[in-house]
Amino acid sequence: MKNIVSIIIPVYNTELYLEQCLGSVINQTYENLEILCINDGSTDKSGEICERYAQNDSRVKVFHKENGGVSSAKNIGLKNSTGKYVSFVDSDDWIEPDMVEILHKAAEETSNEIVVCNYSKVTNEQIEPITNRKTIPTGTITGADMILFALKRDNYMGFCGYTWNKLFLRERIKNLFFDEKINYGEDVLFFAQVTLSSGCRGIYINKSLYHYRQRESSIAHTKNNDIKTHILKSYKRIEKLINETGYKDIIYWVRGFYCYHASVVAKIAIETEDFITLELMRQEIRKHLSDFVRTNEEFPDKLARIQEILCNREVKYD
Repeated sequence: MKNIVSIIIPVYNTELYLEQCLGSVINQTYENLEILCINDGSTDKSGEICERYAQNDSRVKVFHKENGGVSSAKNIGLKNSTGKYVSFVDSDDWIEPDMVEILHKAAEETSNEIVVCNYSKVTNEQIEPITNRKTIPTGTITGADMILFALKRDNYMGFCGYTWNKLFLRERIKNLFFDEKINYGEDVLFFAQVTLSSGCRGIYINKSLYHYRQRESSIAHTKNNDIKTHILKSYKRIEKLINETGYKDIIYWVRGFYCYHASVVAKIAIETEDFITLELMRQEIRKHLSDFVRTNEEFPDKLARIQEILCNREVKYD
């Protein structure tokens, strides 16, 4: 019998996109799936849609909970999953019909514990395949290199630190969970915990098999700095983890990324005239400015934007 692959789908108020997401999962060419939909207190018809799919497909299991954030939803999925492999799909995204089959085959044939695929970005229904500026090697990749590729995002966009374009061996992540106090940047922290665990190894497949939808109402685009600062906590945790696991030679990449996210929070603070947060973020930027400069020497526009933040002039972010 083929291995069970568990697909965890955290769901919150995505009724406009959920059917496309669920349809892409249940119609996978690899059929031995366990599909766990965790309805995180949706106030629209998302929960009803999940139940309808569960009635028509015995592989779909639905869990309803009070709203507690994406991390708590993912943890319910992890605790109730039984597959040899685990993957995550956001409920406003969708996947190619053969994504699971391709990732599962690669994991089985190479005995790697994480399989990463490329993805496409979807904005206003326009699909843009992500390209890497530098080549990601074929064959087995060490855990330290996997987190480094995620931190060098501008050169290795197709790798990234998200959990949704990856297949994880359950045995590797069985004792790991998402930090439920962090609901933005929770995935990169989880990915760091996995990849920096002893002996972790993975492989990259340069095929765009996942479609990542960009929405103005998503957490990634929110102007709420109470949520945006969660990712700063993630990178501080990653910095500590790298120190503890003996990879200090790459730690400046973490600090550079932390500095970038501090600048994003600072930009929102300028727009909302939150001068207390702005000054706090300026202090954080100055602490790590040398690391940001070191990791962005190829990107003078980013260096200029940081300086504009420090000078409190109006700036634009992509």
